[in-house]
Amino acid sequence: MAVRAIRGAVQVDANEREAILEGTTELVSEVMARNSLVTDDVISVVFTATPDLTAEFPALAARKIGFQDVPLLCGTEIPVPHALPRVVRLMMHIETSKPRSAMQHVYLRGAAALRLDIAQ
Repeated sequence: MAVRAIRGAVQVDANEREAILEGTTELVSEVMARNSLVTDDVISVVFTATPDLTAEFPALAARKIGFQDVPLLCGTEIPVPHALPRVVRLMMHIETSKPRSAMQHVYLRGAAALRLDIAQ
């Protein structure tokens, strides 16, 4: 088994608790589905949010969908001028026998603009 990292991001509609939880739930669920993962495959997840998202911790969404035993961490993205607003990002570390090239990175909604080279 190898350790791999999967990246992802979602742009949420507003700095509101429900918008952050709903967007993060969608992002985590899509990463898990596209990569055929179960929570036992996940080592840890680091979430970041742009400085304009302060209404809730993105990690709470993961806890609500079964990540109780997975180490989770939240942080704030650096405030780069002209950066895309209201974005939650994740880096998920997993154990897998798949090669790095098989990892499906997930960029949803407006966040697809962050990585046009790999967004699906």
